[in-house]
Amino acid sequence: MTYKKYLFSVFIGLLFSFGCSSSKEITQNKIETKSEIDRAEKDYKKKAMDHFINGSIAETKGDFATAVLEFQDALNLDPSAGVYYALGKNYYNLNKLSLAIQNSRKAIELNPYQKEYFILLSNVYSTARQFDSAAVTLENALRLDSMDVELYYKLARLYETSKPLKAIETYEKVTAIIGPDWNVLIRVAELYEKLGNLDAAVSSIEKLVSLDPANVSLQKILIDFYQKSNKIDKSLEVANDILELTPDDLDTRERKAQILISQGKWELAADEYNYILKQKDVPLDIKIRIGASYFNRSLKDSSLTKVTKDFFQTIDKDTVDWQVKMFLGAVAINEKRDPAAIEYFKVVTDLARWNVDAWIRLGGLYFDNKKYEEAVKVMDEAIELFPDDFTTNLILGLSLAQLDKHSDAKPYLKKSVELNPNDLNSLSAYAYTLSQLKENDLAVNYLRQALTIKLDDVNLLGTLGLIYDAMEKWIECDSVYEHALQIDSQNALVNNNYAYSLSERGERLKEALRMAEIAIAADPDNTSYLDTIGWVHFKLGNYRDAKNYLEKAIEIGGERAVMLDHLGDVMFKLGDTQEAKLLWQKAFDLDNTNVTLKSKIDKGEI
Repeated sequence: MTYKKYLFSVFIGLLFSFGCSSSKEITQNKIETKSEIDRAEKDYKKKAMDHFINGSIAETKGDFATAVLEFQDALNLDPSAGVYYALGKNYYNLNKLSLAIQNSRKAIELNPYQKEYFILLSNVYSTARQFDSAAVTLENALRLDSMDVELYYKLARLYETSKPLKAIETYEKVTAIIGPDWNVLIRVAELYEKLGNLDAAVSSIEKLVSLDPANVSLQKILIDFYQKSNKIDKSLEVANDILELTPDDLDTRERKAQILISQGKWELAADEYNYILKQKDVPLDIKIRIGASYFNRSLKDSSLTKVTKDFFQTIDKDTVDWQVKMFLGAVAINEKRDPAAIEYFKVVTDLARWNVDAWIRLGGLYFDNKKYEEAVKVMDEAIELFPDDFTTNLILGLSLAQLDKHSDAKPYLKKSVELNPNDLNSLSAYAYTLSQLKENDLAVNYLRQALTIKLDDVNLLGTLGLIYDAMEKWIECDSVYEHALQIDSQNALVNNNYAYSLSERGERLKEALRMAEIAIAADPDNTSYLDTIGWVHFKLGNYRDAKNYLEKAIEIGGERAVMLDHLGDVMFKLGDTQEAKLLWQKAFDLDNTNVTLKSKIDKGEI
């Protein structure tokens, strides 16, 4: 029951109680009743105030639930705007937004002249994401106080997302009241940028600079906005002005460098970065980031390779960090300085043994440079650290296969296929090794699996042809090789292998010579190609040519059983039987399972 209703009921009760008295008595009773009413009203006011004070104390302690209960009791005794406002505020603190809105609106209804009531309601609306209602409420508050800068600022922030032009208009009202303000002009500039009006954004920042011309931070913002509005000359002008006064301002130097890079002037930007890199107090990660950006660019623009190298060599003077060595190694690869790259990656594998990429790079370099024994040595160590790494297994397997150690290569190539069953290189390499171990049917299966992934892959077809050759399935062999050459008639490996297959069979030797010449033209120092063309010449009876090619193959690639055997046959045909037997013996020492070789040694003839 409200306070007013209670008074009314008391008053009616008193009337009925004293209805039969004389007029004098009635008059006396009226006086007494009014006095009682006044006392009751004061009592209720006091009780309401007590509850209000208790609620306020609870609110200051953060006990908003208790505060709500106290304010509700106060409201029952005195339903005033202030109590509704207090209730709304505490419901808001409890995140009971619907009740907060209800009570805040009631407070405004009872007293529409209190600015704080509107501010509370606006805050609740904002939290409830009812931004339009929040904005309307603030506009009503501003009708009460049109000079409240804070309210304008809050209103502008509300408008920023949905009504940026309205936000700018509101910020301009702030400027009209207090004059140009740093925070306001920044917000206006950002809004103009959002609207795509970069000229207006720049104008706003320029006003700021005119207010505080010595403010370097502000000048840097102006640099950014000039750059965004494509006023590159002006952005560089401001940057140069800053650097003229403070040449050690590294942030401005980097900004200038970024502007130059945006114009494609990487070499000019390098001058600024070089200054930064020479400063000892610049963190290493920032220096590496600068170098890395140039390294990535150098992959597209080789003219920057030297700049990149200079950067990392400068950084390297003050650190032993493995990342720097890693980049220097990568740069050396790009410069085709593989020996230098190898040395850098050796250091990386010492400094960061956990870095699998460094081991892969090092092993890959040895492999690419045909230093297969070194590759095996490195990758043997790597496989202990990374037994389940695909590339580590693949490089080790490939290196062993190149050394004709196919039994040793098999488990690593098999593991690489298991780790990445869709990798064509590993499937092809594993199939080749299986074929060398006479597991030809299994080899064919793996190659067919690979060809389901890439039907017309010339390298896969070439390997399949090689295996069919080993299986003496000549029809299938020739068919696969012909198909591969239809796709790529100049493929050196396929031409070489097909030529060798034909020469071994003694078939189509002139055609075989043409294919061998295509292969050797593509890679004149490839020992396998030299052996093939030498053997084709032998089959054609061109023994002097055969001798020259085979001797060159052995000179470049070292003594291999097959090459020594071939050269022995050539020397026999040239009439040097003693040299032939010596070469056959060397070949047999390398491959003592070769029955044909043993027979030639025993007979002293082919």
